[in-house]
Amino acid sequence: MRQMKRYFLISVGVLSFLLGSAGALLPLLPTTPFLLLAGYCFARSSTKFDVWLKRTKLYQIYASDYVETKSIPKHKKWKILISSYLLMGISILLAPLQPVKVMLLVLALAITIVLIFVVPNREDKLETKE
Repeated sequence: MRQMKRYFLISVGVLSFLLGSAGALLPLLPTTPFLLLAGYCFARSSTKFDVWLKRTKLYQIYASDYVETKSIPKHKKWKILISSYLLMGISILLAPLQPVKVMLLVLALAITIVLIFVVPNREDKLETKE
């Protein structure tokens, strides 16, 4: 039974990593949540996969700051927002259906709200510790 759980977690971790990788290229898939899920699964199933994931450039760019400090540096937030707005804007222009365009706009708004008001800036978090 324990071996089945291990294989299940590794499978979910690999699938999450693949979806996160696709999300780095496609604006409709979120990258960071999938990478965080992959990290969770690998940490509970395989040291080898966990170490490998944490060494990938994708993980370093999208998830490591948040995992380590529960915050994101302000400059990375701006990079995330700019790239999100650019990709969402292209997607909204190319989307054939009005409801899809509205959903993408709402998703962009939700990303903005979470990054600005929910996730603390790393600099702000460090100042409160002192």
